[in-house]
Amino acid sequence: MKISIVTISYNQGRFLEKAILSVIKQNYPELEYIIVDPGSADRSREIIEKYRDHIDHIIFEPDEGPADGLNKGFQKATGEIWGYLNADDMLAYQTCQKVNDFFTCHQNIDVVSGHGYVVDENDKILHKIFSHQFDLKSYAMHCCVLVQQSTFFRPQLFNQVGGFNKTNPVCWDGELMVDYALSGAKFAVVHDYWSYFRVYPNSITTSSYFDQVRQAEHERIMNKIGVQTVGIWDYRWQWLLTRIQQPMTFLLRIIDGIKNPQRALPK
Repeated sequence: MKISIVTISYNQGRFLEKAILSVIKQNYPELEYIIVDPGSADRSREIIEKYRDHIDHIIFEPDEGPADGLNKGFQKATGEIWGYLNADDMLAYQTCQKVNDFFTCHQNIDVVSGHGYVVDENDKILHKIFSHQFDLKSYAMHCCVLVQQSTFFRPQLFNQVGGFNKTNPVCWDGELMVDYALSGAKFAVVHDYWSYFRVYPNSITTSSYFDQVRQAEHERIMNKIGVQTVGIWDYRWQWLLTRIQQPMTFLLRIIDGIKNPQRALPK
């Protein structure tokens, strides 16, 4: 089963080579790799050129942001399964083979997510991060997470919903999953660790800009889902319900919390 992976890169030369190598070293025979760089001014393009023989498509052209860059990358994709990896993250070894095995055995599933590891700028594992069974109401109430780097899907879905919303500057990945769910997609979670999600002082998810814009975008997506307001008791009930319905994910997170007491408590 052919798997297409897109990496978007913009001035991420510090981490890009590790991301590329994590894909190349999958040693998966039917892997299509696509890299999009809209105009990096650091070593990124030099690194990309270094591995050109291992990259099927390289797109060096301006875009309107990460979501637009991903859309351009997937326009080149020809695989039966798609996934994407940011330039500062990494895939775990043999993830592609595991993804292939899952979709081969589960023809009725459209989207699958594994769990992952959170690492710092020096590749030190800080703690684990867990995917939940995707549910629109839970997502609207901040009770549902899919590890983006560990999520793979069938291309028919992507084409059906029109790809990423390129006007969404912070949570384009979450909105894509919402669009998938609204279109009737079937989701699954695998209790395995498929990727490394990097967090460091200058990453998007730790920026003040991200925090400022995220809430406004989330409120818009809530309206798309059909959830208008969320009270504290609504949230608490949905949080509890999510954990009851997904005991294995909850148990794994408790175990990780015991091993890593410094990790943030669930909001």
